[in-house]
Amino acid sequence: MTKELFDCRVSFAETLIELASKDKRIVAVCNDSIGSSNLKEFAKLFPEQMINVGIAEQNMVGVAAGLANAGLKPFVCAASPFLTGRAMEQIKADIAYSRSSVVLCGMSPGVSYGELGPTHHSIEDMSWMRAIANLTIAIPSDPNETSSVVQWAALSSEPIFMRVPRHKIPAIPGTERAFDPTKAHVLREGNDVSIVAIGGMVHVALDAAALLEKSGTSAQVIHVSTLKPLDEKTLLSALSKTKAVVTVEEGTTFGGLGSAVAELLSQNSPTKMKIMGIPAVFAPTGSAEFIFDHFGLNPEGVAKEATALIK
Repeated sequence: MTKELFDCRVSFAETLIELASKDKRIVAVCNDSIGSSNLKEFAKLFPEQMINVGIAEQNMVGVAAGLANAGLKPFVCAASPFLTGRAMEQIKADIAYSRSSVVLCGMSPGVSYGELGPTHHSIEDMSWMRAIANLTIAIPSDPNETSSVVQWAALSSEPIFMRVPRHKIPAIPGTERAFDPTKAHVLREGNDVSIVAIGGMVHVALDAAALLEKSGTSAQVIHVSTLKPLDEKTLLSALSKTKAVVTVEEGTTFGGLGSAVAELLSQNSPTKMKIMGIPAVFAPTGSAEFIFDHFGLNPEGVAKEATALIK
């Protein structure tokens, strides 16, 4: 049976429109990315709540910090490689250090812009953002969770970075819940191997677990929706039940989910691990699906690595 697929940018925009209609403090700030951020309807409905600074990401983040200081609630929407790469200093100083109430929305992260090549791939954003203090990192896994993160972020007073996937992904069971940044969730119980996944890789992990079950391997799937702060209690409790851990993320294998889990386990309960992602290379040019297959970031690839690890 073919799964229905969703563009999380649609859920993001619909939720932001609903919130902005009730709260005039909410503004969208972008870098000439109204179309790619799916904000055309928002701009049409709320022209006075739409600020387009042009292709000037550093200014964009600085403007958002100023708007927050004036009592508004800015959602900064830009392609993740340019938001996090070009405006790193402003994110660090103007947003995180100053604890400005700004939501940084990394649109089309990971390899969403696959065909445009490594300049447009955003495989480092989770690692870069994780290194900055005072910054909560929320990585929704599907359209329901994207909406929940936006609703939660609108009420938070802290600096936030979230990813909004571009390539279409299926809905994940249970994500209709209200978003809690302190909680990771065990989506599937298992006692042989744990698969820890984040963002658009959660559905891949669930499909990999189903494949492993057919070959007699019991796989636990843990959904991490907040990279920082990490739900250490849930992770340590769940991971103690299996012999090995595979982490899966749409990003570099340095500094992201795999690194966070490895740091946690190495200091508390050392366990055999495999970190799956994009390993110390620039990804090739091609569709997101082509790149995922290239690096084994698909159900078959995850199942293969999990099987090799426990054997």
